[in-house]
This record gives sequence, structure tokens and C-alpha cells, in this order.
Amino acid sequence: MMQMVSQRLEGQFLAPVGVHYILELYDCPFELLNDLEFVMQSLKEAVIKARATLLGEVSHQFHPQGVTALLLLSESHISIHTWPESGYAALDIFTCGDHAMPDRACTHLKEVFQSGRHAIFKLPRNKPAFTLPRFDTAEELALAVC
Repeated sequence: MMQMVSQRLEGQFLAPVGVHYILELYDCPFELLNDLEFVMQSLKEAVIKARATLLGEVSHQFHPQGVTALLLLSESHISIHTWPESGYAALDIFTCGDHAMPDRACTHLKEVFQSGRHAIFKLPRNKPAFTLPRFDTAEELALAVC
């Protein structure tokens, strides 16, 4: 489950809306990264693992190699870009709400693409919840509290 953490930015409290994972896969087999059908099936399995809802999909096979794909989710999206000649895949997994489990999608994708190494970055996505009033003096603050 995603941990919801409130944060502050320049006097604003931030309300969590979701989590965004950036997943870098290295040393993956060429044939997996260049197989459009395999890539799409793997992403759809990741959606199920994440307990997300698939709304649509678009993909493209590059020539001589490489795949790009985007799965639109009711929670947001999963995307991939592959460079089979380098054994590299860049994935983006963004889910809103607290019911999805994008970390499970990341684990699944690391495994199915047989990455030798990986890097993962987790970014909380927040919107301003409200702004705190600013008081220049203790008198202004005292008057506001009354």
C-alpha cells in the first residue's frame, strides 16, 4: 500500500494524489526488448499486478529495432521505451489514489525483462491542499487568532 505523506512547500501543505515511479532497466536481452507482442503482454500483466484498470493502449515498433508503448489507466499510465541494441528500457509508472500498487508492477517488469541491473525512483505527486496565511508581526497573528 502507498504511504500517504503530507509535505509543505513555501507555506503550502501538499495533498498526496499519487505516486510516480521511474524504472530504468539495464542488461536486458535484445529479443525481449524488440518484441512488441511480448512488451505489450508484459505491460498488461503489470497493470493486473498493480491492481489498476486498463482503459486503452498505443504502441509502435521501430525499425531496425525498438519499441514504444503507452497504457492508459484510469489511475494514470504506464509507458515504456526500449533500446534493444543497448539492453536498456525506460519505464514510467504513475498511479493516482491509494488502491493501486505500482511497486508490484515495477517488480514484475524487472523480472520479465530479465534485467541484470536496474534503478528505480519513487516520486510522490502532490497538489496544494491549502495555503497558510502569512503574518508579518505577532500583532497580526494575535488578531487573526481572535
